[in-house]
Amino acid sequence: MTAPTLEIYLSDDDLTAALRRDARIGLTADPKSLPPKWFYDARGSELFERITELAEYYPTRTERALLERVVGEIARAAQAEVLVELGAGSAAKTRLLLTALSAGGPLKTYVPQDVSTSALRAAADEIAAEFPGLAVHGVVSDFTDTLHNLPGGGRRMIAFLGGTIGNLVPDERAEFLAGIHDVLEPGEHLLLGAGLVIAPEILVPAYDDAAGVTAEFNRNVLHVLNNRLGADFEPEKFSHVALWDAEQEWIEMRLAATEDMTVTVRDLDLTVEFARGEEMRTEISAKFRVNGLENELHTAGFATEQVWTDPDERFALVLATRS
Repeated sequence: MTAPTLEIYLSDDDLTAALRRDARIGLTADPKSLPPKWFYDARGSELFERITELAEYYPTRTERALLERVVGEIARAAQAEVLVELGAGSAAKTRLLLTALSAGGPLKTYVPQDVSTSALRAAADEIAAEFPGLAVHGVVSDFTDTLHNLPGGGRRMIAFLGGTIGNLVPDERAEFLAGIHDVLEPGEHLLLGAGLVIAPEILVPAYDDAAGVTAEFNRNVLHVLNNRLGADFEPEKFSHVALWDAEQEWIEMRLAATEDMTVTVRDLDLTVEFARGEEMRTEISAKFRVNGLENELHTAGFATEQVWTDPDERFALVLATRS
């Protein structure tokens, strides 16, 4: 087994600087907002893993079942020598792809990308042990602005799974997809996982479960601000809000202040006022229609090779080729 390698383009100081910037911008905006990537400290990651196991939360198990069904077709179509995974995390679903791409195929290298050095190192070690013939080359970075750091060489497929594309608003999606297009060579592939528009009575409970795990996950962003920026939020004084925006076709998660309060963010020398009932947006999760996805990919310079959906048409996997 060849030991995995790790390239680090994002240090803890870099993350703190980005959090400071995002917090200052978001907490002084009207209305207030925070980017969803700040949910994910160790506690937030643990809470999200719990969410994926909830009865109401269908996206993770639906995508996995779909991937299990079509992974052979993906492998045969892509013929990838290098698999790049953006936001790899624990690389759980990736094992399906790695197994299929390695089964008599040309796969030589796996490149997981994530913001967490510790999570990426652990995942890289596990994958290297499970696939001893595979070179594992981890990249610690933020996928939204460091795509150019992804290694080239060999026919690549970039996988962006989990519906994370939905956390980006349309302008951000356009910029992101154009960035992937610029990184890939003609004929290389993008495998995209995206949630589809479905009935709100199924969709909303996935983000507002009866046990309150998603509510705790939502409030965790306040714990992150307290722990990393010396803020004095009282998270229990914010209620979880999840609603379906039919016009934008996305789920919006917010935190609503249950009383008037003044919050200090010590490291920013910032005082923030919240009125009772005031809501701060913490996440969007856009859902898509297949033709809309194809249009966005076409605009970014991709040709859709194939689209697979689950039997209930709740989730889609799209294999696209860089034109």
